[in-house]
Amino acid sequence: MTSTSKMPRIRPGSDRIAAIRTAIVLPVVAVILAILIGSIFIYAADLIAHKGAFDFGKPLTAYAALVKGSLLGFDPIIDTLKQAAPLVLGGLAVAIGFKAGLFNIGVQGQFVMGVLGSVAVGVALSKEPVWIAMPLAVLAGTLCGAAIGGLVGVLKAFSGAHEVVTTIMLNYIAGNILAAFVSGPLRVPRAPAPITYSVGNASLPIFLGKTGHIGILIAVVAAVVIWWILYRTTLGFEIRTAGANPEAARYAGMRPRRIIILTMAIAGGLGGLAGAGELLGVTHSTQTSFATSVGFDAIAVALLARSNPLAVIPAAFLFGAMRAGAGQMQIEAGTPRELVDVLQAMILLVLVILPVFARRLSGRGGQVVPDEAQTITKSYGSESVPG
Repeated sequence: MTSTSKMPRIRPGSDRIAAIRTAIVLPVVAVILAILIGSIFIYAADLIAHKGAFDFGKPLTAYAALVKGSLLGFDPIIDTLKQAAPLVLGGLAVAIGFKAGLFNIGVQGQFVMGVLGSVAVGVALSKEPVWIAMPLAVLAGTLCGAAIGGLVGVLKAFSGAHEVVTTIMLNYIAGNILAAFVSGPLRVPRAPAPITYSVGNASLPIFLGKTGHIGILIAVVAAVVIWWILYRTTLGFEIRTAGANPEAARYAGMRPRRIIILTMAIAGGLGGLAGAGELLGVTHSTQTSFATSVGFDAIAVALLARSNPLAVIPAAFLFGAMRAGAGQMQIEAGTPRELVDVLQAMILLVLVILPVFARRLSGRGGQVVPDEAQTITKSYGSESVPG
């Protein structure tokens, strides 16, 4: 008889505690390392600008100004929330793709299609009552984003076309479609440059201060809804199962093609909703191009949140604060606002690379690379998706 005293002890919940610890520690380490690396760039920029003069406290001055411009005061906080709202929705669009094993790099195109759908319907209904014009304009933007996302899903499901390739191409196509409509049927006649009319009554109502529109609340509600779908519904279970182990999903009778199409349509809808919120809540009209970094910032937000829909909210708030405080940092500290791009890039880089180094240093054969990193780094070869 084998003695049970030599068997390894099983600690209930230890795996879950370890997973929670990893989910918290990795993002915190990524942010700290990004701040430290950013300090090096601040020193370098300061040395160049002042021809060799060295200010040891320059990073502290720059970061203090960044915090002041984003968090210290009612208006800065509102600006941060406005910057964070589209990032929450964009982050969710990337995160739900990661859960299904898909890398949705097309949030930029989905965002632009959301802008187009919302401005077209918003302008058409600009004189109608708010309770009619606003919801329909939001819905139009969401559906336009869902359509382009669903198209990626269809291509992936039936031809094996890799979603990274198709979404990148559709980003450019969406931008050109917007330019064509704004230069054509949506253009204000005799305007010096192509621009649309204001959406008028289709604008999102203001509920906080002078500029805090309800798109901020919509983003928070969307995060809760996506969390509920992923962890409390059959569809969410199928999405997570297909992302973790496609073969097991097929063996269990799930339909991968349906899951891929639905996931990408939902992701596209979230990206479109982000564009609709920005158009209806902030700009109210658009030119032939809609300058934004939301599409690519959303990838870093999803990675920082480890694809947890609720964690996307604080991750987006952090990135929104960086964007909101960048101007104040440049004014007070003389540090270029592009430092924010450096910080975000460093966070993204650390989140992808650090787990790989941790695995090599530990020497363990177990898989410690997060699902998101696996999805990003997997090959782009042709894939078949059995029904």
